[in-house]
Amino acid sequence: MSKPVKVHSVAEGPEDGPVVVFGGSLGSDHRMWEPQVKPLVDKGFRVVRYDTRGHGASPVPPGPYALEDLGGDVLALLDEYGAERAHFVGLSLGGMTGMWLGAHAPDRIESLVLCCTSAKLGPPRMWAERAETVREHGTGAVAEAGVGRWLTAGYAAAHPDRAAYLREMIAAVPAEGYAASCRAIEEMDLVGDLPKIAARTLVIAGSEDPATPVEHAEVIAGGIADARLEVVEGAAHLGNFEKPEPFTALILDHLEQVR
Repeated sequence: MSKPVKVHSVAEGPEDGPVVVFGGSLGSDHRMWEPQVKPLVDKGFRVVRYDTRGHGASPVPPGPYALEDLGGDVLALLDEYGAERAHFVGLSLGGMTGMWLGAHAPDRIESLVLCCTSAKLGPPRMWAERAETVREHGTGAVAEAGVGRWLTAGYAAAHPDRAAYLREMIAAVPAEGYAASCRAIEEMDLVGDLPKIAARTLVIAGSEDPATPVEHAEVIAGGIADARLEVVEGAAHLGNFEKPEPFTALILDHLEQVR
């Protein structure tokens, strides 16, 4: 594990509320979770969103990154906020980070919500090639394809401004940070770690997710004892953004049950 970096974060809600940390997708920053903030804050939760290392306003240490690096950054973030334990909600790369935390830092994780993610996402060559593309041509070169996975075609057509917002989000990610994070996914295999996760876990999949189809969620839910699986109809990969109401309702229901 490399030395943790102090990632950029934004905290909202009552300082004495239960802490809920949100980790985002490859190519995103903390703004992807905007739809979830107010509903959770209104219920008394302390919402902490962060930019993964190499993304947004966080530092960009030289790569490659491993999941244990990303998990270590979250543990340092919890220390920074004085949070002994926290609920962790992660989507895609954030979900992978959450699984690593659940398996390797169980004493710090109150519960997990794993959205549109995978415990093993091949083929490795695809991730190596994407990292190469980004290093050569910048993140703008993968922004259009990224939004094509994040949103259904119908939503993108109906909300061109929202699709443009997300394209700009991807294109703003530093090339080295994106490419170094691709390596974390390329080398990841968390399937054997799933039975070690004891935290109460909710797994959410999008029925139209081309990046991490429902079968990936089934593997995760099958590997973690007593995990609950929910599929949100009509959601692609950035399901929390495209279908905020059902995602937020599921997250809140899970947090209230644990509370």
